[in-house]
Amino acid sequence: MSEGGTVPGRLIAVVGPSGVGKDSLMEALCAKRPDLVRVRRVVTRAPEAGGEDFEAISPALFAARAAGGDFALHWQAHGLSYGIPREVHQTLARGQDALANLSRAMLGQAARVFPGLHVLHVTARPEVLAARLAGRGREGRAEIARRLARPAPAFPAGLTVTEIDNSGPLERAVDAALSALYPERV
Repeated sequence: MSEGGTVPGRLIAVVGPSGVGKDSLMEALCAKRPDLVRVRRVVTRAPEAGGEDFEAISPALFAARAAGGDFALHWQAHGLSYGIPREVHQTLARGQDALANLSRAMLGQAARVFPGLHVLHVTARPEVLAARLAGRGREGRAEIARRLARPAPAFPAGLTVTEIDNSGPLERAVDAALSALYPERV
């Protein structure tokens, strides 16, 4: 129990391959559950890059903030640095659940930092994922094929992981996620 007898909230890590619809799912979950807090990541990516709502900063500022303890978690992937602001602990202490788009490689560390971590592993059929990636226009056919052929690493032992198939209508994926996260309210 945290201050005032509030049951601490959970960090809900949303993971899955690029193009699977993690951001769309997170937006829809927050629309259905206004009490859910979406964590705004800090990323060393240009603000005009699009996609999720994030705080864009320079690599030098990111390094300074990481050294100063500004992040609950931080990592590098695909040539960029990503951070989860430490303020997420305040959200959880108030008893609110928080959604964060995390790297699968960070889940072991996330479980140590955030007791009660719940992982939503978002998937889609390969043909759906290939069509979504092609529609974004960021990668050629060969790159998409290589991305789809890469095996996903195993999840660390002991995690609570719910697989959400986002191949069909988004509403179906939202309902499946809410049923897994809040079974008592379904």
